[in-house]
Amino acid sequence: MCGRFVSASPPDEIAKYFSAEPPAESLAEGVEPNYNVAPTTDVFVVLADGSARRVAAHHWGLVPFWAKDVKVGNRMINARAETLATSGAFKHAFKHRRCIVPADGFYEWRKIPGQKAKQPFFIHRPDDESFAFAGLWEEWKGGGEGERLRSTTIVTTTPNEAMARIHDRMPVILPATAWDAWLDPENDDIETLGKLLVPAPSSLTVMHPVGTEVNNVRNGGPHLMDEAVDAAVAGGTLFAADGP
Repeated sequence: MCGRFVSASPPDEIAKYFSAEPPAESLAEGVEPNYNVAPTTDVFVVLADGSARRVAAHHWGLVPFWAKDVKVGNRMINARAETLATSGAFKHAFKHRRCIVPADGFYEWRKIPGQKAKQPFFIHRPDDESFAFAGLWEEWKGGGEGERLRSTTIVTTTPNEAMARIHDRMPVILPATAWDAWLDPENDDIETLGKLLVPAPSSLTVMHPVGTEVNNVRNGGPHLMDEAVDAAVAGGTLFAADGP
């Protein structure tokens, strides 16, 4: 799964990177640079309205249009690529409401051999550019009169070779060549879209262990991405059992 990530780039930079229109200032209010993004937080997404891309702020945790309570979204922060087309929660969004969730990197935890604790890792691109996570979005109208909530979920798939050493899932990372097809609201070719939902090359996901401060969602700041200084962790003992 993907349960924590970094979204520190300002919306105007996100818009430039994805050739999109930035959000209205009023819509971007409250979405501050966040180095420890947790579920139920508002995050930036990139979506397409007709021929134009734009950046918007959505609630992380997809709330289907048929949901009776917004809390349903707490269980829908991720959507498995293998079941998008058949899931009652995601199949309508998969066909008509797709988006990109920009991320400067993400965190994942690996069990430490012989211990109950898990070691967090920070995963990012080798060039430190933004990841383009495949996402879905929905608009929920179940609140008060006139109240609407737009929410998103991150699509996950099986891990690439590098990620498999840490976890059995990873976000779908879309290459720039797939952005048009994925964002096009008129594209309902589920079979072709499904072929985009594959693990990114291992060369695109570099990682290092980080301190356990990231475990607490109340902690923030760019230092959370710094490599752990613990000699045992930094020395690679976590991967010793995997071989060279």
